[in-house]
Amino acid sequence: MSRTILINGDNGQLKDWSQVNWKKIRKNVRNLRQRIFRARKLGQWKQLRRLQKLMIKSRSNLLLSVRQITQVNTGKQTAGIDKEVINTPAQRVKLVNEWKMPKASPTKRVYIPKSNGKKRPLGIPTIKDRVAQAIVKNSLEPEWEAVFEANSYGFRPGRNCQDAIGQCWIRLNTSPTCGGHKWVLDADIKGFFDNIAHETIMEMIGFVPRGKLIKDWLEAGFIDEGKYNPTETGTPQGGVISPLLANIGLHGLETVIKQANPKLGIIRYADDFVVTSKDKESLENALTQSEQWLSERGLKISDEKTKMVHIDDGFNFLGFNIRQYNGKCLIKPQKEKVLAFCKKIGQTLSEMKANTQEQVINRINPLLRGFANYYRGVVSKETFSYINYRVWQYLWRWSLRRHPNKPKKWVKNRYFKRYRGVDWMFMCQGTGRKGKEKSEILYDISKTPIVRHIKVKGQASPD
Repeated sequence: MSRTILINGDNGQLKDWSQVNWKKIRKNVRNLRQRIFRARKLGQWKQLRRLQKLMIKSRSNLLLSVRQITQVNTGKQTAGIDKEVINTPAQRVKLVNEWKMPKASPTKRVYIPKSNGKKRPLGIPTIKDRVAQAIVKNSLEPEWEAVFEANSYGFRPGRNCQDAIGQCWIRLNTSPTCGGHKWVLDADIKGFFDNIAHETIMEMIGFVPRGKLIKDWLEAGFIDEGKYNPTETGTPQGGVISPLLANIGLHGLETVIKQANPKLGIIRYADDFVVTSKDKESLENALTQSEQWLSERGLKISDEKTKMVHIDDGFNFLGFNIRQYNGKCLIKPQKEKVLAFCKKIGQTLSEMKANTQEQVINRINPLLRGFANYYRGVVSKETFSYINYRVWQYLWRWSLRRHPNKPKKWVKNRYFKRYRGVDWMFMCQGTGRKGKEKSEILYDISKTPIVRHIKVKGQASPD
């Protein structure tokens, strides 16, 4: 009883953000999501809509959504057109206690650089719109998780790039028990997020609770350099609910492609998809089928990024290179991604000429671990060793620049130590959380163990 009072207060008002029982809140939302999932699986439409309304009104869903948007998400410090951010527990309490579902506001248009030198437009909703989208997403997502196609892997709970790559290997492996496919259609949908028809999304989701609000988000427009621009098509990249709406808009692509040939393999990650076959002719038919289906949704295949290749020549997908070597399908990190990563490390160090060794280690280690975790499930040992050597070169150069008048032996002894029988370890003594001294050591990416990824099964979902 005391816990309830601490969370809700005597009059149902939240008083102390730190006293919220997040374990219980997450359990409440998870249980409701699972009930929505089951209702859709069983075709219980009235029950489904009732549960979705309950989710939208749920206090637990509101609390969890506010926490996700204002504390967890990487864009929590990015304001929308109202220039408002929520930073403090008191602000979060105020937002929860005064909560009313807001009307859709235009997004703020920002641009981020792409690897090809172009810029990708993002639409940043206001904080309140993001919270509202998170609330609605929790009601809509489990319904669609119950019916989404098995080989759709992008922006879905419990699924990731490694699952998509695992399915590629299953289809392209030469073993008789696997696909044994030799030909690949590597396709990309041109300007997907900007061009998907609003009518397609709204027809797909049907009469759902807060469906009108979803339509308003799609049509809210954006502010670019102080000028309002309407949005007649597309779903803004940057919106919390946008990836889900994108997947809903592309639901059915796998079914359409397999209607031409049930033996084709298809792996889709958001707007990128791969079709595999034992012969090239089947892929040409699949391309024609997919182009026709996409055109009905205001979309088309990118000629620039779409190609048909034999597995002996290989192809790149999600940062991996998939190719057959002497009859064996091997998956390795994409060469361009490896070189770009090394360049990023070099640029980072060039910006840290005046920083301490401890600061450098704490900045570089997360980058190395992130890269290693992404690629540790494929043939990456040689790549990791190469990156380790390149990083050592960058660090040696960084160390020499700091002491141009010192002999190299002195520099080596200052920055590179022997640790557990291994020489040339970039390390120093740093300060731990409680002020105690501890060793700060650069992560040795070459020692990363290769652990095969266990692919998600079929239509499995955490809901």
